[in-house]
Amino acid sequence: CGNGGVRTRKTNNMIIGITGTNGAGKGTIVDYLANTKGFAHYSVREFLIKEIEARGLPVERPTMRQVANELRKEHGPAYVVEQLLARAQTETENVVVESIRTVGEAELLKSKGALLWAVNADRKVRYERVLKRWSETDKVDFETFCIYEDREMQSQEPWDMNVFSVMKMADHIFTNDGTQNDLFAQVEEALNKALK
Repeated sequence: CGNGGVRTRKTNNMIIGITGTNGAGKGTIVDYLANTKGFAHYSVREFLIKEIEARGLPVERPTMRQVANELRKEHGPAYVVEQLLARAQTETENVVVESIRTVGEAELLKSKGALLWAVNADRKVRYERVLKRWSETDKVDFETFCIYEDREMQSQEPWDMNVFSVMKMADHIFTNDGTQNDLFAQVEEALNKALK
């Protein structure tokens, strides 16, 4: 490939989908790829927030799940990622798609020749990170955090979140219990492996 990426069916760009548990470091990996490697960033979360705001609903985690499920029920389990990939076709850069949460989304990415990366960390460590981030969807206590996460991990419905199964489909899994530099070293190693 001219840009050193992985060849996909439609472009020469490398496409990486990022999945993982809440607060594990998905955004940290995405920022690293965007800021140091020039990846174009597409976010499922941002797509859903715009849809939620357009509907005049509160930007909360249960609302995000509800709206995502409604869109996937109506248009198919990979709908949101399909929309993001359609936008990404005009990119000359490599592409990273953040927050892959359904098996259908993961299958779509893989059918396009994309890599799927997953990131995980200890649950209490992740909750502490979420508290520091404190976005609109993060303002919950630890018990609620655990309840939300358990719901998202392994639904049997094709249009609902099943992060556990998506993570099992990953080409590479990062463990992010250490420092950011530890995580970045893992990312460099995974990129080097992908480009061989």
